[in-house]
Amino acid sequence: MGLLVDGQWQDQWYDTKKSGGKFERESARFRSWVTADGAVGPSGRGGFKAESGRYHLYVSMACPWAHRTLIFRALKGLEPHITVSVVHPDMVENGWEFRPDDKAHEDSINHARFLHEIYTKVAPDYTGRVTVPVLWDKKQGEIVSNESADIIRMLNSAFDGVANVNQELDFYPDDLQSEIDQVNQRVYDTVNNGVYKSGFATAQDVYEKAYQALFESLDWLDERLSDQRYLVGNRLTEADWRLFTTLVRFDAVYFSHFKCNRQRLADFRHLSGYLRDLYQVPGIADTVDIGQIKQHYYVSQRTINPTQIVPVGPALDFDVPHGREELSPDFRG
Repeated sequence: MGLLVDGQWQDQWYDTKKSGGKFERESARFRSWVTADGAVGPSGRGGFKAESGRYHLYVSMACPWAHRTLIFRALKGLEPHITVSVVHPDMVENGWEFRPDDKAHEDSINHARFLHEIYTKVAPDYTGRVTVPVLWDKKQGEIVSNESADIIRMLNSAFDGVANVNQELDFYPDDLQSEIDQVNQRVYDTVNNGVYKSGFATAQDVYEKAYQALFESLDWLDERLSDQRYLVGNRLTEADWRLFTTLVRFDAVYFSHFKCNRQRLADFRHLSGYLRDLYQVPGIADTVDIGQIKQHYYVSQRTINPTQIVPVGPALDFDVPHGREELSPDFRG
């Protein structure tokens, strides 16, 4: 765990003393967009046209934010068009790293040893955390974006004109955008980021506040899903996939490692089936690697787990029938 300061790597944990024990997530710095014609997107600058073979994703199988992008890449049929490099799950004194002697964890594009080298390649004096995902433009040799929320929206629609991309699936439809945004806002603050606020807190009252907000939202989500199959419009949307990447890690990591232990996800009446429902969507299981997820959290976060011992359990089976088909037989809506 560390960060770049004026382009120099420093092995430094989050400084929660300045924030009264609170974990505060740093905003993404690269915010340009790939668009169908290369025109400027909602932020950043233009020049990034959607083209087959032009873009590359740097991801971690362990990171929930990077996981979002792998899901959209799979569901939209973008795997032949966007290449991927997967960092090693151990993120220790040098941050996210590649293993040149390991095909599963090598940088096949820039041949970097550490992810921070990708950042300084385009911003030599960069100061800040070095995070995944990173969307890289092979044509111009630069980072397009390191904001997962933006990247999944690019993948959702920008490449629809590319051959064999699944244009039928739209996870951010015009008529549901307002409600999706509302759900996303609460889920991000109290669930996606809420588990980190609990796990990285260094003051008791701060931890308890984040813990309370997390489980209030999980109760709200469980109730919301009691009579509808998905979160918004009773069809699969971006909101579901943004929540899924946290839920699938909950019992394996967040329950124990981050002290989010009021109850397991498996103990929720509706959320547990909902999680299995999403996991069983074709293509999703291949994006989930519980082994790398546990390896990353328990080995990398030595401030929380100084022994670096990785738990053997829990036993997880996401292939158990979920029984939610009657709420909406067609996941496309």
